[in-house]
Amino acid sequence: MQVVNCTTPAQYFHLLRRQVKQVKRKPLIVMSPKSLLRHPMAVSKADELANGNFQLVIPDDVVSPDAAKRIVLCSGKVYYDLLKFQQEQEIKDVAIVRLEQYYPFPDHDIKELFAAHSNVSDIVWCQEEPRNMGAWNFVWPRLMQETQEVQSIRYIGRVAAAAPATGSAKLHAAEQERLVERAMIIS
Repeated sequence: MQVVNCTTPAQYFHLLRRQVKQVKRKPLIVMSPKSLLRHPMAVSKADELANGNFQLVIPDDVVSPDAAKRIVLCSGKVYYDLLKFQQEQEIKDVAIVRLEQYYPFPDHDIKELFAAHSNVSDIVWCQEEPRNMGAWNFVWPRLMQETQEVQSIRYIGRVAAAAPATGSAKLHAAEQERLVERAMIIS
C-alpha cells in the first residue's frame, strides 16, 4: 500500500496520475485534510501540473542547505503555518521540508536530504497532532536510521492526549501558535 499526505494541488494530481499509471496497483491512502482544498497558500502553478511529478519529499526552496541551521520536517497543513511564520519573521536559517509519502518510507530521499544538510545538527519533526497521534511514532525510528553522525531528531508538537483536539478553538489556536514558534525560532 501507499500512504501519503499531499500539500499542493500539483502533488495530488501527480499522485493520482502515478496511481493510474502503475502496472501493479497498490491501495492508496490519502491523509490530506479537506481544509487544504480551500487554503489560500495551497496552490500550484500550471507548469507544476504540466511538467512536474510526485515528490516523496519536498525540500525548502528558499533556504539553501548551506544557510540552514535547523531542518523542520513536517507533513500536511502544518507546513503552511510554518511557512507563514517563516515569511512573516523573515527567517532565513530554518529549512522547512515536507514529507509527502509516509509509506513506503522514502529512505533514500531522506538520506540524501540529511547528507545535503550535513552541517545541520538540529532536526525537528513538527506536527499539530498530539505526540501519541499523527506520524511521529512511525517516522521517528525511520528518520533516526538516516541521520548523519552529528545529527539528532526531536519532536515539537502537542503533548500526548486522549483526544486529538482540545475542545476550545482559542486554546487550539494558542497551542498551534506556540508549536510553530518553537519549531521555527532557534534559541
